Amino acid sequence: MFTTKTRADLIRLGSEYGGWVIPASLANEKSICYCAGVGEDITFDLALIERFGCTVHAFDPTPEAHAHVESLEHLPDKFKYHRFGVWSEDTTLKFFAPRNPEADISHSALNLGGTEKYFEGQVRSIRSIMSELGQDQIDLLKLDIEGAEHAVLNHLECEAIWPHVLCIEFDQPCAISTIRRRIQMLASHEYSVVATERWNFTFVRDSVAAAR
Repeated sequence: MFTTKTRADLIRLGSEYGGWVIPASLANEKSICYCAGVGEDITFDLALIERFGCTVHAFDPTPEAHAHVESLEHLPDKFKYHRFGVWSEDTTLKFFAPRNPEADISHSALNLGGTEKYFEGQVRSIRSIMSELGQDQIDLLKLDIEGAEHAVLNHLECEAIWPHVLCIEFDQPCAISTIRRRIQMLASHEYSVVATERWNFTFVRDSVAAAR
């Protein structure tokens, strides 16, 4: 369905549920990593820190994610949790509960579950976050944000923010044609698909040869 560009340096980090495939040669201790979508699994975030010694900024406004992070002991100093989500602007959004909260804690600003219960949470744009943190480049950006990835991708294109590695979960229901359009947009900005797992896609910007 989608053509992938083979790389010899791909590794998988994190749990079976929360893990991602990334190119090992594009990360080191200087890498700046943003992971949007914490939930109750930060194994990928922690594996990045353990493997490369880099700093990971994690974003999630949901009470369940906050409680999960608070419950963990001895988190590394390079794991930075921010209790807000990512979006195309700085604002407050309604986050709607999943259809089956006993099996799934993922809330959606797009109300993917079609439910009525919600909480209001703060969201920030990637540009705003980068400005506050004093960063002008992101090496890796993971988006597992229940449908909000499309708004964030639009923002990245408008702001010409191009992380070296993009890890994106395209949430369902999402038409194949929509995913194709997103891949085409990213391809027009030098990205190639290097790995897929179900609806998880890893993209690498082809102009990046190695980690800085």
